[in-house]
Amino acid sequence: MIATRLYALLIALCRILTGVAFGLLFVTVLVQVFARTFLPESPVWTEEFTRQCLLYMAAFGVGLSYRNGELVNVELVTDILPGPIQKTLLFASAILTTVFAGLLVMPAWQFVAIGKWQTSPALGVRMDFVHASVFVLLVLLSLFALLRVVRMIAGVSNGKPEGQSGELP
Repeated sequence: MIATRLYALLIALCRILTGVAFGLLFVTVLVQVFARTFLPESPVWTEEFTRQCLLYMAAFGVGLSYRNGELVNVELVTDILPGPIQKTLLFASAILTTVFAGLLVMPAWQFVAIGKWQTSPALGVRMDFVHASVFVLLVLLSLFALLRVVRMIAGVSNGKPEGQSGELP
């Protein structure tokens, strides 16, 4: 029961943060378009900030995309296979995704640490805050893949993408 609530909370949090990043991107692009259309100069910071918003949109959205099957999939191959083989391949795929994303977490953290000594040119923001998007992306991808493995072991999931109709887990 508590695991289901935590899973739903994680999904809701990722949805909210993805939406916030998209909202910030939207507002920044509106400022940029307005400034280029009606003002003599457009703010320099908008270009940089839109890139940072895109990075965080991808970071917060990757787990949701994995959960919903919106990342690269090979359904064409797995859908024609018998059920037990299909489930085994989906299970192995989730384990491999967990392992590979998990292996990249520490190098991503080192990448974040390097950014502590750098600042972005237009905004003056420390780059470790920007580089953290890569770390967040890998942690969330690994976490959602691990959760798929756990849910398959628990018998709650068959390993196929879930939540495509918009329902909570």
